[in-house]
Amino acid sequence: MSESLNFLDPSVLSGLDNLELRARVVVEGFLSGLHKSPKRGFSVEFNDYRHYQRGDDLRHVDWKLYGRTDKLFIKQYEDETNVRATIVLDTSASMAFGSESGSKLTYGITLASALAYFVTRQRDAVGLVTFDDRVLEFLPPQSRQPHLMRILRTLSAVTPGAATDATKPLGDLAATLNKRSMVIFISDLLDDEERVISTLRNLRAMGNDVIVLHLLDNAELHFPFNDSSEFIDMETSESYLANPNAIRGAYLDNLNAFLSDCKKKCQRSDIDYCLLNTSEPLDSALSTYMARRAKGG
Repeated sequence: MSESLNFLDPSVLSGLDNLELRARVVVEGFLSGLHKSPKRGFSVEFNDYRHYQRGDDLRHVDWKLYGRTDKLFIKQYEDETNVRATIVLDTSASMAFGSESGSKLTYGITLASALAYFVTRQRDAVGLVTFDDRVLEFLPPQSRQPHLMRILRTLSAVTPGAATDATKPLGDLAATLNKRSMVIFISDLLDDEERVISTLRNLRAMGNDVIVLHLLDNAELHFPFNDSSEFIDMETSESYLANPNAIRGAYLDNLNAFLSDCKKKCQRSDIDYCLLNTSEPLDSALSTYMARRAKGG
């Protein structure tokens, strides 16, 4: 494995306190140059200014403002961006579980940060929703750099919450989407998956692109336990004494049925579904995301 791949290992990344650095390492290490935004269109409704960036069309520079300030600014319009993405991150108690290289929540925070960094890099608009059984934070999509920093600060402050109920947060999000958007849902789906996928199906029916990034820990996927153990539900605190060797077969059968069901229900609803093992490098997660985006684009 190369040095770059080692640096992208979740256990190494989680040791970087600076979330912007984590996001930049993931994105620039593997995705720089892989995607070019399509030509941007400008609506007739002026909205704001942003600083000129190399490659911007000079026709949209406000030359009068340049004459007063000696700085280049681009007129930004309400419909300037081609993509409006909202990242929806599950921060419930079950996401705090981790067996090897950090928790699912740490992995999800890094993944959400990298996606936000990447979308902003493409000059598209990105927003953020964090939730457990209710919406905790909501930042509507914008494409400016200060907004990215607000997203990263919000993600840096995330802590594990209460029990999971994604249906209300997703329903609340649907009520705010007055334009076709991309919704990127990051969760372990340890919820009533039928209700969750039904809510995601409604978002898709509204014309939005919906991507589900399903995060599970390596221990959840492979059940490597051997000694008699007490298993504790992180959201209800219920505990179960069990011999792992006696229940491994049934557990893995139920897990595989659950994963197959999630995937099939998403695919039938034209929802992109991707299962991610949180012990694996994040480049594979973002590469999969890029493939889904290119497919939908």
